[in-house]
Amino acid sequence: MRQPGFARPLFSCSPARRSPALIDARIHAQVSGNLLSQNFREGTHVKKGALLFQIDPRPFQAAYDAAKALYDKASRDKERSVPLAAEAAISKQELDQAIAAYDQAKASLEQARLNLEFTRITSPIDGIVGVAKAQVGDLVGPNSGELTSVVQVDPIKVYFSLSDQQYLDYIKADREKPDQTQAAREKRREAMAFDLVLADGSVFPRKGRFYSSDNQIDRNTGTFRVTLAFPNPGDVVRPGQFARMRYSHVLHGVLAVPQEAVIEAQGAHQVAVIDGASVAHLRSVQLGDKAGAAVVVTDGLKPGERVVVEGTMKVADGAGVNAAPAAGPAAAAPAAPTRGPAVR
Repeated sequence: MRQPGFARPLFSCSPARRSPALIDARIHAQVSGNLLSQNFREGTHVKKGALLFQIDPRPFQAAYDAAKALYDKASRDKERSVPLAAEAAISKQELDQAIAAYDQAKASLEQARLNLEFTRITSPIDGIVGVAKAQVGDLVGPNSGELTSVVQVDPIKVYFSLSDQQYLDYIKADREKPDQTQAAREKRREAMAFDLVLADGSVFPRKGRFYSSDNQIDRNTGTFRVTLAFPNPGDVVRPGQFARMRYSHVLHGVLAVPQEAVIEAQGAHQVAVIDGASVAHLRSVQLGDKAGAAVVVTDGLKPGERVVVEGTMKVADGAGVNAAPAAGPAAAAPAAPTRGPAVR
């Protein structure tokens, strides 16, 4: 079995999740009118500010022109009133009315300008535009629903959940590090690398990094949600795609045995330990994470003890064995029983 100081990556897969976009912008009309044009091809890249839809601007242009005329008149009235009020040719109240009329006309002109601008429905981000949900000629408005969406997928976010126990294990392991400043903890967290396993079993070539986390354990599921960000050149991973997250960390100074050495019975785990007299003893053990073909033993074994790795189901407690080295580095002491069927 492994000696203290053994260190190798340990991998775990989260429950299957679907990847959301880093930004998912839902596009709605902000003014009411008929759509004159759709200015994009669905599923293609668009730049921030690119025109997506054009609403008929004519009623809004007319409203803007009327507001501009009122603003110009109010501006002239204000300019005339200021010197007249200074000469006491008009009352202070009349000056206040001229200034208020100017301010109101200015605000009306700005609103008319915005409404005219809103007839051009543009992309708020760089991203991939989705399917159009309105057609040319449709009457659209603030209450007509989503027109389309634009998603940013490079980088792309992936959600996964840690169980309450996994979260506590992570906190415990992190607290064993020498530097416990907040900056050091955040730096260690951001340095963690994650793999994304796609639906076909292939591993996405880019590593994910910590992006954000929830601020509490979910009461209903007992899990802690973490968000990762993966570089996604070429837009290989798309929002809603089925994927699994795999993360790795390294354990130092642990004991590990091949997974085939572990005997499971009624929810308990045992290994067959060989003593100095070549007698096998079944012993209960506590298991930790898996490490490739091995599994970490957290309690029940001591460094240097030998365990049976082949033919474990044929080994009886107290039976004598003829030990033979196992092939490969995962074990140091396989054995075969001296009584019963030979397994090696």
